[in-house]
Amino acid sequence: MFEQTNEQAYSEITPEIIHLAKLSDQADQIDPTLYTKYDVKRGLRDLNGKGVVTGLTHISRITAKKLVDGEEVPDAGHLYYRGLSIEDLVEGFAKEGRYGFEEIAYLLLFGNLPKEKELNVFKDLLVKFRTDLPANFVRDVIMTAPSGDMMNVLARSVLTLYSFDETADDISLPNVLRQCLQLIAMMPMISVYGYHIYQHYYKGNSLVIRQPSPDLSFAENILYMLRRDGRYTELEARLLDICLVLHMEHGGGNNSTFTTHVVTSSGTDTYSSFAASLGSLKGPRHGGANIKVVHMMDELKKRVRNWQDREEIRSYLRALLNKEAFDHSGLIYGIGHAIYSVSDPRAVILERFAGRLSEEKGLQEEMALYHLVEELAPQVIAEKARMYKGVSANVDFFSGFVYQMLRLPTELYTPIFAIARSVGWSAHRLEELTGRGKIIRPAYLAVGDQRQYVPMTKR
Repeated sequence: MFEQTNEQAYSEITPEIIHLAKLSDQADQIDPTLYTKYDVKRGLRDLNGKGVVTGLTHISRITAKKLVDGEEVPDAGHLYYRGLSIEDLVEGFAKEGRYGFEEIAYLLLFGNLPKEKELNVFKDLLVKFRTDLPANFVRDVIMTAPSGDMMNVLARSVLTLYSFDETADDISLPNVLRQCLQLIAMMPMISVYGYHIYQHYYKGNSLVIRQPSPDLSFAENILYMLRRDGRYTELEARLLDICLVLHMEHGGGNNSTFTTHVVTSSGTDTYSSFAASLGSLKGPRHGGANIKVVHMMDELKKRVRNWQDREEIRSYLRALLNKEAFDHSGLIYGIGHAIYSVSDPRAVILERFAGRLSEEKGLQEEMALYHLVEELAPQVIAEKARMYKGVSANVDFFSGFVYQMLRLPTELYTPIFAIARSVGWSAHRLEELTGRGKIIRPAYLAVGDQRQYVPMTKR
């Protein structure tokens, strides 16, 4: 088994640290009323939660309102990739029997859907880059410091790849595109290998490292490398492919993509940009919500005896909001979104395909339970709080259940998100570099009092 030396000493929080942390907490407290007094858009949002517009993009667009008699009112949510509806895109490649990841990645990166020859050239590039991990990289980098957090493995590995790139700091568009495509292609391998290595060293499982197959799609290769027998059903692979497409991009204002713009605007290298965005996505407020949904639903299944009893389910949901259940956060995870109110188009698509997989897996009862929670949660929330807009299930509500049915380990839920979103980050990095904009530097208003320096002997 892998052993960590001096682990306790390294992680120890000493009494001195506790004392200094209290001083820091006292020094950093800001009166919340000052945000209103000075009209500060905390979190780059106004009082209604609407994001402050800080940039322009061609890459994607999100709509959740419509005009009625000259006034904006909530509407079904829509997501557009390069002006094309996500519903039409998914229906298009699914109806024609194709895997969509590579095709939609081409669209986001280059602006138009590819012709067959263009798509084949692009696929061949990704196949080539999958095998471009430096010699002994798995042994010397991933195996050197196994971690149970695959986002940490991804960030560390991405930064280490900088050392192998002879033109790492060249931010010309051809070089950045080459770097982005390599990282998009390599991230599934790094994530899956990191997981297997963690399972080997910490859990004592046999180590299985399988090379990706050039004959398989992007989504198929993830399942092929992850599963010990390399086997999967066509529906499983197609649903994972759809998940990747749905998570690929979501406007420039989400936390990790905005991080891409901020870091790119400084002129830094692609590896540092990706690592920064990975750090953002790792946060549970951004990339870990579907794990919370799964754990919340697991507790619900234990506490609710009759999964068809609407009142019993309502009672549990009220307990969640009253901080009496699950993690006592007062949240119903997977319900509500910063932009969408009537519906999240990604959740609508995923729910439809998840229903098919639940039938294949014999999990129709669990699917019905998700439907009931989806229906009742907004009603329970409305009982407790006045809402300026409605709430509905978001993509995280169903993606965790889908990943459960796909037998994906929870350690890979957020990395799967990162693998998909790497395409969006790449498109936005290229857009920021092409626009040659100013370095992004928002203002902070200082509210502390002016003070005089006090000599050491008089403090």
